[in-house]
Amino acid sequence: MDNKQRALAAATAAVLCGSAGAAPDAGALRQVAPALAHYNEHLLLGEVWQRPELSPRERSIVTLAALIAKNQPQQLPPYLEQALDNGVKPGEIAEIITHLAFYSGWPNAMTAVQAAQPVFAARHIDSAQLPSAEVALLALDEQAEAARASMVQQNFGEVAPGVVQYTTEALFRQLWLRPGLAPRDRSMVTVSALVASGQAAQIGYHLDRAMDNGLQQAQASEMLTQLAFYAGWPPVFSAMPVFKEVFTKRTTERKE
Repeated sequence: MDNKQRALAAATAAVLCGSAGAAPDAGALRQVAPALAHYNEHLLLGEVWQRPELSPRERSIVTLAALIAKNQPQQLPPYLEQALDNGVKPGEIAEIITHLAFYSGWPNAMTAVQAAQPVFAARHIDSAQLPSAEVALLALDEQAEAARASMVQQNFGEVAPGVVQYTTEALFRQLWLRPGLAPRDRSMVTVSALVASGQAAQIGYHLDRAMDNGLQQAQASEMLTQLAFYAGWPPVFSAMPVFKEVFTKRTTERKE
């Protein structure tokens, strides 16, 4: 680790260990788990967070999504602080939490709101700086949405008509079109949450959509590296065959 990486790691550690009760400071960590302290400082903060395949802002988005999906509110405040410092806007954080209410459940989103409230208050962020419920939506790709809705209706319309209804009305004709979070970032949030929560069957569609929204293969791959540390190796390894399948399919389609 060179001097620049050490400085960046120290700054990251200062934020992540600065919130009372959110994470043990370096001294406490060394007293309880010296090896973990070493990996935390030199591997996670000193290497992983400095890798160039994702920007610090993108790593913060991926990490917040994983923590919310895994319902880790105690860990959220320092990472929210870091995300704001890394360029994630308050409105984008509000949209991430709102988006994950649908993809990780209302209770997880509500606990994330509770964790974010003191962070926002300390930074004098109020509702006037956040996207309202009623906004001008992004343009909808009517052809692609009609194909998606038809497929879901044919497969599941008789199984859970209410779910099918709100998938179209609430998710794909409202939530995904809210402009407070760019489609690529919204896709990163979704894929990160699905990986973190072990929902491998749902990843393929959303990873393909993420790459349609501008996510590059190297960036998608690096999301898995970040998520291995924040969601654990098992769900990442469960997700890797799906990522491989999507990458292979898209490479084949480009060659044809």
